[in-house]
Amino acid sequence: MPDLAAVDLASIYPAPSPRVIAKARPEIDIHAQRFIAMSPFCVLATSGSDGSVDASPRGGNPGFVSVAGPNLLLMPDRSGNNRIDSFRNIVEGSGLVQLIFLVPGIDETLRVGGTGRLSAEPDLLAAMEEFGKLPRAVLSISVHEAYFHCGKALMRARLWSPQSRVDRSVFPSISQVIHDQTKLGEPETQAEVEARNKTQL
Repeated sequence: MPDLAAVDLASIYPAPSPRVIAKARPEIDIHAQRFIAMSPFCVLATSGSDGSVDASPRGGNPGFVSVAGPNLLLMPDRSGNNRIDSFRNIVEGSGLVQLIFLVPGIDETLRVGGTGRLSAEPDLLAAMEEFGKLPRAVLSISVHEAYFHCGKALMRARLWSPQSRVDRSVFPSISQVIHDQTKLGEPETQAEVEARNKTQL
């Protein structure tokens, strides 16, 4: 099956409406600010110097990403797997980032694009304590563009529907999955993983 080219896309998809183009704003407006303040979860996408792309989940209490100005977001970094793929991409690559913010119960999402920089300045870390811990670094994002996505994708997925929830027991624990894949470490039950994770938030 031949790959599509740019000319093929133009014949398949109609041009976006003026409203779709105009909704992309060059700053965080009052609606985007309120949405970010309600959001406990986002996905951070970055690109490396070799053209590789990384997408990483980020979460915290609602508003864990701070709006420090109409063109400035601050995201604290919490404990993870220490791969730091996103941060390596930012400091070694273009620095360009994209974020998608989600709010449980709302099908629309907010997309934010900008340029990231990292800081471990003590006063900034102290201002972003959460779960009784200081972040190890803070990602500062100079916002270039922000716009809301319609809710069709999440509606199709029925993401917030109780009927869509899957019982956790139908899938092995992440510890078991990684053990099966690598044969390293000892597998833990889901209860053990959750108990350990709660001590590392």
